[in-house]
Amino acid sequence: MKRPVSPFTRLPLHLVIIFIAFIWLLPSVGLLITSFRGSAEVASSGWWSVFQHPFNFTYFTLENYYQVISRIGMGRAFLNTLYITIPSTIIPILIASLAAYAFAWMDFPGRRFLFVLLVGLLVVPLQMTLIPILRVFNKFGLAGTFPGIWLAHTGYGLPLIIYLLYNFISGLPSELFDSSSIDGAGHLQVFTKIVLPLSIPALASVTIFQFLWVWNDLLVALVYLGGTPDVAPMTVRISALVGSYGQDWELLTAAAFVSMALPLVLFLSLQRYFVRGILAGAVKG
Repeated sequence: MKRPVSPFTRLPLHLVIIFIAFIWLLPSVGLLITSFRGSAEVASSGWWSVFQHPFNFTYFTLENYYQVISRIGMGRAFLNTLYITIPSTIIPILIASLAAYAFAWMDFPGRRFLFVLLVGLLVVPLQMTLIPILRVFNKFGLAGTFPGIWLAHTGYGLPLIIYLLYNFISGLPSELFDSSSIDGAGHLQVFTKIVLPLSIPALASVTIFQFLWVWNDLLVALVYLGGTPDVAPMTVRISALVGSYGQDWELLTAAAFVSMALPLVLFLSLQRYFVRGILAGAVKG
């Protein structure tokens, strides 16, 4: 019979976890507080000084967000980022889920070779492909366009997404596929009726990975889109703000918090699926 574990035996572990969480959250709290302060307050005192008078909201203002969204152009950049990120997340996940199922449960010539080649693409540095692909995009008129950046992010994200989904889908019980084939179900029916519903945790995990990577990307967007305001995402706009408004910390923090708000909501809403997908893909049998 197992002895009950006293809560005091886990107290040091809980204290360590709380301390680590506090350290991780501290910069975000400072970023949020600074984004609501005026320029004079930011220049004269640190953000932690607000806790001297925690209920005094006299110096808090929404003017920073108004300037960032309407005047500096972060509102348009936010929409551009959405227009880049959503297709760049959906397209590779749709393709990768089909490819992962094919690699896991379909027999076709060259399957092992193609899968090894796919895994090998994971170690290819992204920077080596920028100039060759940019020349191809310039030749076909895709540079500086949304379809071009969708294709770029799809190509860069596919190897890792296929590999992660393959680890999950290949671990599904083979009895499910055997019984489906006996009932006369084709691959498309098996994929849509069995694989996709069971792969929701893994799909949520790769969705978070791909969405956050594309949302926070600066290098790929800067190379393939440039700094044109009509198509520039928030990362490009914020990098421009560092040079143009380098002394206006209140504007930079407001712009940074606007850029991190949606990914934070997405991660918190899909957190339980994210953890289940990671654990399910790591353990088989």
